[in-house]
Amino acid sequence: MISTIYDASDLIKGVKQVSSYKDQKVITIGIVSELTGLSERQIRYYEERQLIFPVRTAGKTRKYSFRDVERLVDIANKIEDGVGTFEIRKAEKKKQSKKETRNRMLRGQINAAFKIRN
Repeated sequence: MISTIYDASDLIKGVKQVSSYKDQKVITIGIVSELTGLSERQIRYYEERQLIFPVRTAGKTRKYSFRDVERLVDIANKIEDGVGTFEIRKAEKKKQSKKETRNRMLRGQINAAFKIRN
């Protein structure tokens, strides 16, 4: 079991994102294609539509994370159900906005608890 140790400065700064193995961008597009059943072209298309964001190596190779693989499967299922890429992207932005609001509220609560002023 991996645990994360925080010090007081982490609490004062607000909520800290914890990186896990699922977020490490280490998987090539060929492996992602095998894992998801999607063609490499479909994966590139979802990147073009800004639904997935791989990193690029110095040699321009795309690298994906396990979280990206899960996201691609979710996208493919939604597309199969008739949901368009625009609607998927719009829903993701709304979800991200809710996360940002939640994080701002948590930072405010932590700041209030420690009587910190911005």
